[in-house]
Amino acid sequence: MAFTKNEKNEMMARYSGWLEKSQAVFMLEYSKMDMKTIDGIRAKIREAGGEAHVVKNTLMTKVLEEEKYASVDLNNTSLVGFVFGDVAAVAKAIIEITKNESFKIKGGFLDKNTVNENQIKALASLPPLPVVRAKLLGTLLAPASQLARVISEPGRSLAAVVQARVTKEEAPVAE
Repeated sequence: MAFTKNEKNEMMARYSGWLEKSQAVFMLEYSKMDMKTIDGIRAKIREAGGEAHVVKNTLMTKVLEEEKYASVDLNNTSLVGFVFGDVAAVAKAIIEITKNESFKIKGGFLDKNTVNENQIKALASLPPLPVVRAKLLGTLLAPASQLARVISEPGRSLAAVVQARVTKEEAPVAE
């Protein structure tokens, strides 16, 4: 299907916009794919915080060059996942998609740095962003809570001594 120059420029503008907004880009090669499969993949990646689009290789290559990304060999058919949220979650979705033999990872970018298949798998093994945030918050709050306990300990000890003295004086004297 031939595209006019205006349509190509519009596509390139869309690709450029997606690249600009995305934190990472994952590229897949696919074969034997129908619309039902594409819609399922798009839904899976959307749930993870990204978007998946079938791109025209020549136009995508031009946009990558214009945006100063490293050169990528885009041959055959390309499905590109753009990450707008949690990179690890989208990487997990991409790895799950590639379990189907119709898909193969071509590579990708993480903040304009090239990543290969092994690096994408390593990203997929990371915990989700909310878990990382919770661990970081726990690590940051641990010293503060320990400090609060240390500061309150002398007061608690003094209160315990006073309470023991009151209890001892209130107790009946054995005759």
